[in-house]
Amino acid sequence: MERVPITKNGYEKLKKELEHLQKVERPQNIKAIEEARAHGDLSENAEFEAAKDRQAFIEGRMGELGYKLANADIIDPDTLPRDCAVFGCTVLLENTDNEENVKYQLVGPDESSIDEGRISVSSPLGRAIVGKKPGDEIQLQAPGGKRFYELVEIL
Repeated sequence: MERVPITKNGYEKLKKELEHLQKVERPQNIKAIEEARAHGDLSENAEFEAAKDRQAFIEGRMGELGYKLANADIIDPDTLPRDCAVFGCTVLLENTDNEENVKYQLVGPDESSIDEGRISVSSPLGRAIVGKKPGDEIQLQAPGGKRFYELVEIL
């Protein structure tokens, strides 16, 4: 089994989602199945089918979260060196084509959210950033062509 890096916050978020599914979603869905079953003929009962589909989703997601939590390798970014870009650090990049600055935190695949400024270390940009030092150029092949960044600062 491959260990997957994750921050403590990311781990806690997955754990809370699993607990919510176990303690809230699953019991609510069981009640929905019971209510739909009470309506009679199950062969033409859309509510019953929807509740069973929801049950399958909940059970599948719980299994997925359990697997992810079991294989999580919790890393505290504060304990890592700051001389080069590593998992957990936040970097400031400058797009050398348009001189725009972007800030990203390098996180595990389960924590990434571009809207929140977190990219996965396994993404193409994340892989290109890891190991770089301030002043290094980063070249990335994107669908729209090559992009060039400079690592301005490790925050």
